[in-house]
Amino acid sequence: MTYQETLTYMYSQLPMYQRQGAVALKKDLGNIMELMVAMGSPHEQLQCVHIAGTNGKGTTAHLIAAGLQPHGLKVGMYTSPHYIDFRERIKINGSFITEQSVVAFVKEYRSVFERVRPSFFEMTVAMAFHYFTQQQVDVAIIEVGLGGRLDSTNIITPILSVITNISYDHQAMLGDTLPLIAAEKAGIIKPAVPVVVGEYQSEVAPVFADKARLMNVPLTYADQHVELVPTDHGVDCMLQGQMWLQSVQIDITSSVQKKNLTTAIYALSELRTMLNLNPNLITEGLSDVASLTYYIGRYQLLSTSPKTIADSAHNVAGVAELMQYIAASSYENLHIVIGVVADKDLTEMLTMLPTDAMYYYVKADIPRGLATAELCTQASAIGLRGTSYGSVAEGYTAAQIAASTDDLVLVMGSIFVVAEVLSSH
Repeated sequence: MTYQETLTYMYSQLPMYQRQGAVALKKDLGNIMELMVAMGSPHEQLQCVHIAGTNGKGTTAHLIAAGLQPHGLKVGMYTSPHYIDFRERIKINGSFITEQSVVAFVKEYRSVFERVRPSFFEMTVAMAFHYFTQQQVDVAIIEVGLGGRLDSTNIITPILSVITNISYDHQAMLGDTLPLIAAEKAGIIKPAVPVVVGEYQSEVAPVFADKARLMNVPLTYADQHVELVPTDHGVDCMLQGQMWLQSVQIDITSSVQKKNLTTAIYALSELRTMLNLNPNLITEGLSDVASLTYYIGRYQLLSTSPKTIADSAHNVAGVAELMQYIAASSYENLHIVIGVVADKDLTEMLTMLPTDAMYYYVKADIPRGLATAELCTQASAIGLRGTSYGSVAEGYTAAQIAASTDDLVLVMGSIFVVAEVLSSH
């Protein structure tokens, strides 16, 4: 098969959660374990950092990778979903897995796939472990796909476990209370592996404390040990009251980015002895995260006239942080291009959005996308005004035409909407 034929096979014959929703979700680790056995258990040969959490795990993964790369380390990173190119999911030092490697992997193990019938996600996780082992990476940063306890990535025994935060998302699969969701995320905590939780939250802290005690591992909250101090030269990072990193060139205007940086910095401090890290090289890497790791889709500036930002926040906590960022921005008028997936409870999210913005309702080109008519109806019911468009491209173009030089255009609501806009740039 060619590369395109290989992708078609992966997309069409295997269930894919991002496109189809809960019907594609496998609730046990049987398939991925069977795949690993067939491949010689490549996951057991890797030195991994495992990252779970409701929001920020992708950003935290990229920040940790950026802090490691200047040390001359070969850093693999598995994240999901992708924005434009499937190969974004599997990277080494910011470079995508090659098309040839994707084709060769599927060709070699196709008979195994036909027997096991893995999900799309299980297949890509197996591909990542196989590729990272084949390429002999020094460390692999592995982002959980959904939850933690039963996620396909949870077959690894990492050198460090990281949980960013807990908020409401995917309640139908993870539970409808924060402690229940936290229990699923805490499923990545393993015996003898230290765990870093980014944010202390009193409602879920007992869940993490109990699991850490059960596993007999140290548990640390990053926000209780790291302080970020903005200066004229960047951001100084204090660790347990002592200067650790000076003048990191990174924007922490957004409170969510500040939280992500705090989590990543403490995680890197935990890794410094294991991987012999140098604070100056960590600073260098964090200051260049976008180009080092191919970091896109989060608070991403697409153009300056009008100022256009794309962000893939898609749940209540993420949207709340995004709205804080927008409220702190200066602009004349606000134009919001928005599309969401159909299996979200929109009520609370929509009430967070500003009523004085002009809305451009769109539907991403995936089965899970919510019809624009339904989105428009729900938004209108709470006083948001806007127009429905036949595609993401049409809505985005309309916003660009309507916006003046001093206006702000925001693209939001779903990673798939953001992805379609990014692919046109």
